[in-house]
Amino acid sequence: MPFADVNGQRLFFEDSGGDGPAVLLSHGFLMDSTMFDPQVEALAPEFRCIRWDERAFGRTEFDGKPFTYWDSAADAIGLLDHLGIESAVLGGMSQGGFLSMRAALAHPDRVRALVLIDTQSGGEDAAVLDGYRAMTADWLANGPVNVGPIVANLIIGDPAHEPSWQAKWETLPRENMTPAGDCLFDRDDITDRLGEITCPALVIHGTADQAIPMEKAELLCERLPDCRGFVKVEGAAHAANLTHPEVVNPPLLDFLRSVR
Repeated sequence: MPFADVNGQRLFFEDSGGDGPAVLLSHGFLMDSTMFDPQVEALAPEFRCIRWDERAFGRTEFDGKPFTYWDSAADAIGLLDHLGIESAVLGGMSQGGFLSMRAALAHPDRVRALVLIDTQSGGEDAAVLDGYRAMTADWLANGPVNVGPIVANLIIGDPAHEPSWQAKWETLPRENMTPAGDCLFDRDDITDRLGEITCPALVIHGTADQAIPMEKAELLCERLPDCRGFVKVEGAAHAANLTHPEVVNPPLLDFLRSVR
């Protein structure tokens, strides 16, 4: 299996290969690289699709230490270094978008464009933070048995997809939830810096996303200097690209072709 030793982590990744422009896909909280199966199927081999498991999730060998999304952004750039890729389109869902925007801020020469799926630029909403921390505490104590169905409905919102992800969550080391949760809940607000991200961007958002309100996605497109499209995915929850690829993939492909 392909791994890259980057920043003290052993990152698991998959690379479709080929000579097409590179697209690095970063998953959301509690998800892993397989959430982009429908996109890789649609984009490769026209595009070289790289997807990876971020710290604390999937098959990546994580050191267990506290981290931030700036660290995850550095991991993404380090993976590009490992693969000898000078620049790539960075696509991210939720926390994958958090780290992709930070990579664009820290390394603008390495990020050719951004695809931002059900994500935002702000910190966590104080109104929901106590509830999220309570769910994390329950997960640490009991695993996902109690809160897993709630989280699956929040993130995925599709009974056809939820059981397979809940089964994956049963295998995740419980202790990873502490650093991963702290990273998510305590992230900094980069809204005031969106004007610094001058690369082309596409924003995609599910209309039934309960985790991140639609207006936060609209704010991204308003504040990013070169937002070239805003795709509303009717009926989709937080993981719109996973559950509604037939809506997401055509505008995604058009955007990637326009920035190649």
